This record gives sequence, structure tokens and C-alpha cells, in this order.
Amino acid sequence: MKVHYLQHVPFEGLGSIEHCLQSAKHRITSTRLYESIDFPDPSEFDLLIVMGGPMSVNDESTHSWLTQEKKFIRCAVAANKSVLGICLGAQLIASSMSAQVYRNDEKEIGWFPVKGTHASAESVFKFPHELNVFHWHGEKFELPEGAIKLAESEGCSNQAFQLGRNVIGLQFHLETTPESAMQIVSNCRDELISSRYVQSEEEILNVATTEFETINSTMDDLLTYLLEKA
Repeated sequence: MKVHYLQHVPFEGLGSIEHCLQSAKHRITSTRLYESIDFPDPSEFDLLIVMGGPMSVNDESTHSWLTQEKKFIRCAVAANKSVLGICLGAQLIASSMSAQVYRNDEKEIGWFPVKGTHASAESVFKFPHELNVFHWHGEKFELPEGAIKLAESEGCSNQAFQLGRNVIGLQFHLETTPESAMQIVSNCRDELISSRYVQSEEEILNVATTEFETINSTMDDLLTYLLEKA
């Protein structure tokens, strides 16, 4: 399979996704939007992964490439490609499909549980009843028209959605590794404000290795699901 990913900043890469894809010998290509705007034709990949970043989907005046990126995502969805969006990536999918993205009532940064909604449709990905995951966001998305909510949390009502059989958006990060957690803390620690849904740097980084292993395993399951739909 051919996998293409969109990366918005140097410190938010594939994380555990890279090992999963390499182990299965999938071909990986990328567009690093902080270096150039070079989108492939949708015929050149089976799965598109849209990564996170500190900017807002509404920052088109300061990041003009956002307009082109949303158009590219719409084209990938229209071409019936499997698409996975993570944090900003999920918000970009929602925005590209005409759903609103706006500031959440609370920033959500650190390790907090999400609850699977156990959507009744048989064709959607099923999250565990409850899963402790890594968050780093201050905005939220509305569900695109026709999308099914897959997960929610106390701090954010819409945590994950599925559109059709092969497009999934996650507000949270299942790909986080100890190394990538350190990277985002090092580059964005100014966001660690005092709030009930924002943990300290120590709380974020000093979690058991099993926490990373659990979310990475769930990401592996999700990637397998999407690649099977490609």
C-alpha cells in the first residue's frame, strides 16, 4: 500500500505510525508544509494521514497554504481514499467538509480518558469503552454532515468521528511516543496553563511506558482498519 502524510511542523511527525507502516512494508511519502506545498495526485496513494500542528484551521490569513490543503483533502475524500486526521488533521477534515471548527471551552492537554460511543453502525471503527489517551488541543470540531461520532470526553464532546467507511478524524493523539511527547512539550510548553484539563510537564512525561504502548496498539488497529478499506 502507498501512504502519504501531511506534516505541519517539524516536531509533530508520524510517531508510532512510522514503525507500524514500515513493519508492514508500506510505501511512505510526505508533504512537509513548513517547507513546501507539493500535493500528490490522489491516484498516487491509498491512505492519506493528516498530522497535527499548533495553528488553527481558521488561520488562512497567516498560513495561506491551509486553503490549498483543505481543497486537497476534499479531493482525497471525493476520490474515495482512506483518510486519517489527527488533532489539527481531524479539524482540517471537518473544515474541508464544511463543518465548523472553533475554540473549545477548555484546553485539553495531557493524559485524559475518552469514551467510545459504541456507534450502532457495523461499518464503523469501534473504540474501547474507555481509553486513556494523549491530548494537545484548544479547539474542537463539529461533526461533518453524515459523520458518526466515535468518541467523546468530559472536556470535549466530539473526540472522534467517521465519515463513510474510510475517513476518520481523531481530536487526540494515539501515535504519541515518549520521544514525540518530549518534542511537543519542548516546543509548546507555553500552552501549559493552569486549568483542570491541562497537566503539568512532569505529569505529561512521567507516565508509565504501558500508557504509550496501549495507545500505539490502538493506532495500529485503526491503521489496519483503514488500510483494509483502501
